[in-house]
Amino acid sequence: MQQDIQVTIVGSSNVDITALMRRLPGPGETVLADSYQLSPGGKGANQALAAQLAGAATEFIGAVGNDAHADIALGQLKDAQVVLDRVARSAKPTGVAIIQVDSAAENSIAVVSGANATVDSVAVAEAGQLHGIVVLQGEIPASGITAAMDAATGRVVLNLAPVIELDRAHLLAANPLVVNEHEAALILQQLDASDAPTNDAEPVIAQRLLEHGLASVVITLGANGCLVAERGAPIQQLPAIKVKAVDTTGAGDAFTGALAARLAHGDSLAQAAGFAGRFAALTVQGHGAQSSYPRHLADI
Repeated sequence: MQQDIQVTIVGSSNVDITALMRRLPGPGETVLADSYQLSPGGKGANQALAAQLAGAATEFIGAVGNDAHADIALGQLKDAQVVLDRVARSAKPTGVAIIQVDSAAENSIAVVSGANATVDSVAVAEAGQLHGIVVLQGEIPASGITAAMDAATGRVVLNLAPVIELDRAHLLAANPLVVNEHEAALILQQLDASDAPTNDAEPVIAQRLLEHGLASVVITLGANGCLVAERGAPIQQLPAIKVKAVDTTGAGDAFTGALAARLAHGDSLAQAAGFAGRFAALTVQGHGAQSSYPRHLADI
């Protein structure tokens, strides 16, 4: 296995089944879709591809099944030369995401974890040390996330999406925590040990997360860019690149992977977030997750 890995992603790998339609159905409603496609996805795999395309030598660690979907799930990672030596084969089927996308680029997603549910503390321990910038998400078991944080030899980027319960010490070890505005509020709820959701504005939430002990936080705001908050420094809001979005699937993953790549190359957090915002903006102009990621750094 290559020795110059700068970003290590431990996480999920799925096949996305995406239906394109004029509008999303309401509860109990059937809507005819215009078309569908099968494509690789999963937050971990998406972030791994983004990190590799953004210029970092990258390894992906996860699990797929012994089924036909496995080749689809890993295909674009292989093509991009992401290191896959520590991807396990599971008796469970490859994970699947069922995605609906409407004409305004809004989506709804249901995820069937499948083999991703086996990426637990035992599997991560068997994988061994995790080098470089380590990136984690919420689509594997909490025990796998905490074991990966313990095995990390460098900085940990935690994209806790979806938001799942983590013990306080591991949650506060993220540097940065990368979440959207809704996830940031839920995580603050966890840290406050409160059942009441917060109505605070994003800069206030970011500041409160720092006060709980996080070293840094990045809150993505979609078309409004992102907030970058670091302990001891003023909170910065970085604007988004204005583009016409056709499908936002995987844009947040593109942001996180690109951010990790730039951190691995020595950028400041604000510099990395600015690059990641430009990278993610390019992805929403095409359909699908990984297929929409820019292949040439000159495009960014």
